Amino acid sequence: MDRKEAPDAGARARIMDAAEKLFAGGGYDATPTARIAELAGVPKGLVFHYFPRKIDVLISLVDERTVVTDEEVEAFPGDPAGTLSRLARRIPLRASPAMRRILFREADTHRSVRERLGRLNSEIIRRARFALELALPGSRGDAARLEAAAATFAAVLIYQESLCLLTGHHIDPDAVAELIAHALGNLA
Repeated sequence: MDRKEAPDAGARARIMDAAEKLFAGGGYDATPTARIAELAGVPKGLVFHYFPRKIDVLISLVDERTVVTDEEVEAFPGDPAGTLSRLARRIPLRASPAMRRILFREADTHRSVRERLGRLNSEIIRRARFALELALPGSRGDAARLEAAAATFAAVLIYQESLCLLTGHHIDPDAVAELIAHALGNLA
């Protein structure tokens, strides 16, 4: 392929940007591929060059634009509330508000999105459980309670990432961290 025929280097990113905007605004099913191409400023055929099927655009968006960071879990022995509060501030999910909207809207109808959301949730639970194990030395014997506490905390963080953006209702993660720490108090 000579230089004239080479695809535009920024075209794929523009296609992804356009799809993110359109899927977040009206939903995946309501967005025709032609509209993605139009907003991206590319021929429709170029969309299919990068993404053979429309679902491939959604899968790529979810995989590439919802990132679980590899930040270390910071824990302080004897301070489970402070440890969970720090974790909440450094939630491992990095996604734009539009991508969060796509994740929670499309999870119901698209298995790949639901699976990605499940992996994100599992990662948050894993990190919360690990942080609690570090903050409460000797508590590993009560794995079921730590798992329930971690899952509860993850549910609050996921709620903050999804529903609060839609409803404006916020739950103070620090207050939830205190509540969980109090409930786990006899483990310390």
